[in-house]
Amino acid sequence: MAEAKKVTLTYSGLKERESELEYLKVEKRKEIAQKIKEAREQGDLSENAEYDAAKDEQRDIEARIVELESLLKNAEVVTEDEIETDKVSIGSKVRVLDKTDKEEMTFTIVGSSEANSLQGKISNESLVGAALIGKKVGKTAKVETPAGLMEYKILEISRPEAI
Repeated sequence: MAEAKKVTLTYSGLKERESELEYLKVEKRKEIAQKIKEAREQGDLSENAEYDAAKDEQRDIEARIVELESLLKNAEVVTEDEIETDKVSIGSKVRVLDKTDKEEMTFTIVGSSEANSLQGKISNESLVGAALIGKKVGKTAKVETPAGLMEYKILEISRPEAI
């Protein structure tokens, strides 16, 4: 069997996934078991939409539990003291100037499983994230995107407040 791919997580990402796993195992499993029990009590299961929906939800939850357990088993955690501030690395909070739009933006570089653009968390494997990795303050990262060439000047590198 092939070895599972290592997954990079920040410490806060690790804690979020551990909490989600605990919630699914303790709370959601009980909730689904109750839904299935109530649906069974309604009688004929062959035409019972509530039963089918509960079983589908149970399957989805169990699949997510397996996914989280695998992710956590293969996690490489980046702790706060490992985050560099002299150059961009996983876990770095980076303030950049988009040279095209003359707009400042802040990104936190995270592993791909933590990426969430709405929260400013970009993957180290994304086009922008990969271009920023290893760069120092004052340097410009050039990124060829589907929208054209983007240039980001690095203004500041720090550790996130709560990693």
